[in-house]
Amino acid sequence: MTLLKNEGKPCQLSLVAPLSGMLLSIEESADPVFAGRLIGDGVAINPTDSVVLAPCAGTISQLHDSKHAVAIKTDSGVEVLIHVGIDTVVLRGEGFETNVKIGDKVSVGQELLSFDPEFVGAKAASLQTAMMITTGETGVVVNPRTEVKAGQDTVFAIGAEPEKQMSTESKYSRQDSITLTEDFVLKNPLGLHARPSATLIQIIKRFNSEVMILNKDNGKESKANSLTALMGLQTVLGSNLQITVTGPDAKDAMEAILDGFRSGLGEEVSDVLPSADEAMEEEAPLLGPVEGSDGGVKAAPGMAIGKLHHLIHELPDYPEEGVGVSDELGQLDYGIQKAQESLQQLVTKMEVDHVGGHAEVFVAHQQLLEDPAISERARELIESGKSAMWAWHRSFLAEADEMRKLDNPMLAARAIDVEDVGLRVLRYLMGVEGGTDQLPENTILCLEDITPSEVVTLDRKRVIGIVTLHGGATSHAAILAGSLNIPYLVNVPASVRQYENGTDVILNTNKGYMLVNPTQEEIARTVARQERAAAEHEAALKVADQPAVTLDGHHVEIAANIANQDDAEKAVKMGAEAVGLLRSEFLYMERATEPSMDEQVKAYEGILGAMGKDRPVIIRTLDVGGDKPLAYLPLPREENPFLGERGVRIGINRPTMFRKQVRAILKAAHAGHARIMFPMISSLDEFRAVKKLVLEEQEKAGVTVEVGIMIEVPSAALLADHFAKEVDFFSIGTNDLTQYTLAVDRGHPKLAARVDGLHPAVLRLIDMTVKAANKEGKWTGICGSLASDPNAVPILVGLGVQELSISVPAIPVVKARVRSLNYEQCQSLAREALTLDSVEDVRRLTA
Repeated sequence: MTLLKNEGKPCQLSLVAPLSGMLLSIEESADPVFAGRLIGDGVAINPTDSVVLAPCAGTISQLHDSKHAVAIKTDSGVEVLIHVGIDTVVLRGEGFETNVKIGDKVSVGQELLSFDPEFVGAKAASLQTAMMITTGETGVVVNPRTEVKAGQDTVFAIGAEPEKQMSTESKYSRQDSITLTEDFVLKNPLGLHARPSATLIQIIKRFNSEVMILNKDNGKESKANSLTALMGLQTVLGSNLQITVTGPDAKDAMEAILDGFRSGLGEEVSDVLPSADEAMEEEAPLLGPVEGSDGGVKAAPGMAIGKLHHLIHELPDYPEEGVGVSDELGQLDYGIQKAQESLQQLVTKMEVDHVGGHAEVFVAHQQLLEDPAISERARELIESGKSAMWAWHRSFLAEADEMRKLDNPMLAARAIDVEDVGLRVLRYLMGVEGGTDQLPENTILCLEDITPSEVVTLDRKRVIGIVTLHGGATSHAAILAGSLNIPYLVNVPASVRQYENGTDVILNTNKGYMLVNPTQEEIARTVARQERAAAEHEAALKVADQPAVTLDGHHVEIAANIANQDDAEKAVKMGAEAVGLLRSEFLYMERATEPSMDEQVKAYEGILGAMGKDRPVIIRTLDVGGDKPLAYLPLPREENPFLGERGVRIGINRPTMFRKQVRAILKAAHAGHARIMFPMISSLDEFRAVKKLVLEEQEKAGVTVEVGIMIEVPSAALLADHFAKEVDFFSIGTNDLTQYTLAVDRGHPKLAARVDGLHPAVLRLIDMTVKAANKEGKWTGICGSLASDPNAVPILVGLGVQELSISVPAIPVVKARVRSLNYEQCQSLAREALTLDSVEDVRRLTA
């Protein structure tokens, strides 16, 4: 690219070929929209390769969700759109791969995206690719109808200075202008992609009015004079749009725009859109949840019997225009100050409620309030004449939306925190309360989603359970609900909205469902179950320090899954005989830099010391990856992080970090009884590579510890007879082992209920592992959630599992459960379970 900026002379820009092939003028495009220059001037190429290169340097300003179109904006403001193929938007990204993201800086010849020419060519109308200028500049085609080389040959040159767009002020007099606003439900099947957007712009160009379009579903808004801006609204079929037209001919412009939308903007559309009821309606699956129940995913454990109460967040209307810049800026400062004060009060309240360990959530919220990203944007809007409420609302919604688009899943998931703190300020600006203190007793609260501060401020004398249509099982809200012992179910179906306030429900998050309109018999059964569980827990606490020995004398070690020293101290009080899983990533998460050697040693020494010499501690080496990212450990974006670079694969690919952790464990080993365990081992060569490193460090330190692996990948279980010759122990991670064996994401909103560790296939892998270990004189433990499942404990004991490692609160109850069993009967039960062909049959066996 050649870019010249000479004072007093027009800007010049040369674009090189994004693909190799036959060069054509844009008028020769097979797409009439492109050929008619409705999008802009440019060229078409009949490609002979399939890797799209940057025709100029600039910033990626647009990347379509379907991956078939990408736009670059140069430093001088020229925007270049590359559209691969004709009608390729319908492929929805299939056959395409992208190498860039919005905001990336690119240089000439850099790879932008690629496509499978056989697949795309067979599905699309044509592979002919168009490169067009969307900001209005015109130019000339260089050597048309010649073969060009991607990234090398110049194909288009702009020689005229871009025509400066007249401001709204100069196009018409303010006193002659009017403003009209209309709502419209978009009927285009793929939203406002390139073709309908270009048609809309051509309609608007006929008038002297300014047009703004707001996507009410996601809060995105833009002027309707930019192709990429319209595409950036991220519209879909059924998007709720708000069209605002300002100008002297606003009435005529609005009528023409609405006519254009109704006719589909050049696309075939249907006048009938699915109604909300139809959109919610689903066919009954062949394999479904409990009859009469609404399924979901457990975010916090527990059972509750109560009455459903829908809480819909509705804010009162507020003015868009401000009364004066200084007054509105003062209001904004007031709202932020009041929010800071209330957050400090929340932190104090959490200390009183004995959940102060989670107060960092709200400390982070205080820091968000000090972040200039939101407040500066709001101040700019206020200075342009907007009200503090309007400006702040738009600003924090925009910031949250930007976070959701980040490649970092952890940061993207924190968008709810931005919305939480943003709403806190907005409520102060509006003078409205956001609490739930007027709710009836025994409320099962139903919301779209719930924020961390809403969880903490719930009146727990009234709210006994939570269900949300959205949300994450590992979100801050979920963690807080668990700490406060509030059962919480996420991702329940939208059909739950059909039930009226006051409807009787039974919430069982442990089983992942909510039973609506239960019978008296079902309520009585649940009450009896709750009372029995409470009595059993109370009795178990009294003898928590006694070992878990079956009636016929078989001992099972009951260990704890922990994440820090505080957990270790609680585990000892609850009767833990060991730590079966120390999640060492607690040292690495949510910080800017890798923990130092001294930090690691001190933490391990504290935990080992708390457990004592007689209670072994299995320290799992760092288990992070695409699903649990670290800010200082950049990893490539992965389509499926559960199948990517995670667990021990991080240590193998980054041995310096791994070696530092091993050294720290060995240095701290004197404080107690340490063991090392590797996560996500799938093959012998992986284990041998990391064990070799451990042996090297042991020799240097003069310290020896036992070394084992987690069995959480089916290949490791199938090769257990080989691993058993080289490891000191096995610990089965049933959560991931079940997920990988059944090929079901355990967080999937519809399928998570099918992830059951008592599936016969999983039990066979456990049996295979235990037998392989026994043959070599090694032992096997289980550190997944299956170990604390009352129905699973007899089968696991019968299979010969020698250690059950569970959450700290469950230790007394599981120890008591083992003491009630007969080992020979458990063995018989396990043998029968291995012959069954369904989870339901296995669970009936132990019910």
